[in-house]
Amino acid sequence: MGSYISSNANRFYTALESDYGQVGSIQGGNRIPALKLAVQQQSDVPERKDKTGSRTFGGRPAGGRRRTNFELQTYLTTWSKTGSPGYGPLFQASLGGTPQHFAGGTALSYTPTGRISFNTAHGLRAGQAVASGGEIRFVAALVDATTVQLNAPFTVAPADGALLGAAITYVPATQLPSVSIFDYWSPETAVQRLLCGAAVDQMEILVNGDYHEVHFKGLAQDLLDSTSFEGNAGSLESFPAEPAPDLFDYTIVPGNLGQAWLGSSPQQFFTITNASVTVKNELETRSREFGSVTPRAITPGRRVVEASFDLYSMDDEATKGLYQAARQQSPISVMFQLGEAEGQVLGVYLKSVIPEVPEFDDGQNRLQWRFRGSRAQGTGDDEIVVALG
Repeated sequence: MGSYISSNANRFYTALESDYGQVGSIQGGNRIPALKLAVQQQSDVPERKDKTGSRTFGGRPAGGRRRTNFELQTYLTTWSKTGSPGYGPLFQASLGGTPQHFAGGTALSYTPTGRISFNTAHGLRAGQAVASGGEIRFVAALVDATTVQLNAPFTVAPADGALLGAAITYVPATQLPSVSIFDYWSPETAVQRLLCGAAVDQMEILVNGDYHEVHFKGLAQDLLDSTSFEGNAGSLESFPAEPAPDLFDYTIVPGNLGQAWLGSSPQQFFTITNASVTVKNELETRSREFGSVTPRAITPGRRVVEASFDLYSMDDEATKGLYQAARQQSPISVMFQLGEAEGQVLGVYLKSVIPEVPEFDDGQNRLQWRFRGSRAQGTGDDEIVVALG
């Protein structure tokens, strides 16, 4: 006899696809701590206008085009710093570039302004992240082969000879890859689901919630399942079985932990009450072509990167500087660090943002400024970087 299925009895995995719609292979390490996967598949069938002699709907013909939308919500969790994190494919699908790995290094010297020298060639690129003692920073400029200037100083300066930790940086690119998203349920006889050709149209990084979260929305080529699976769907001969269980760290990161660095000369702000960074890819699918039921490819449009943040108003120079930059339409840099423990840190860095003039919210005991939809800019696939460390 069948039984009800618990809504907590499922596991999520992600994998990068080598080609659009070709399902990637997964292992236990590809598991992610997702909160929710919402999938909506609709048939794109136009209205029938044939005259049937009655008011009764004659039904829809089989074989019409299908449109599949999805939304995935995940927590920030611990990364072992070996290989790539389980949700790495989703960040790569959101931004497009090949991840940049920094294996770590030894600090030869460090200055209070955020200039750090290594004992050997660092091999870093502008925008790439480095980690130290539960903090993450980004390379604002390359001084020479062994020295870099960081976007902001570490709050705890690395001592001479200190080891800097590994970090992985996700960067933008013109083209976007697709991912496969696996949704396995218990018991094994339940319907198992698989999104192939999942392309991320929007990524939102949330700051100062109950827990740090990242949300992904987009379009998929198709939704496959274990019950109705037919051979060659997603370039598969059969519906893939769930991989053997692997060690999975359920540690998640409280939303109040982290740092915010804002301004033309970045200063650390302790007055942030809410913030988010959103990437919109303006995706279009090749879904209107003759002879195709599902989309054949994805085409990203102009990228839109926006930062929104609320903070308590103060009369200090750093806070007034944000308002002045908004009035003068002068660029500032924006960096949020989520988490503050080694292996539990996510950083997002926007090197040039034109802040919008803030709204004044005086409905509470303390005045808040709300900066809405401040758009990031760049010179070529460099307006945002996201890193884990």
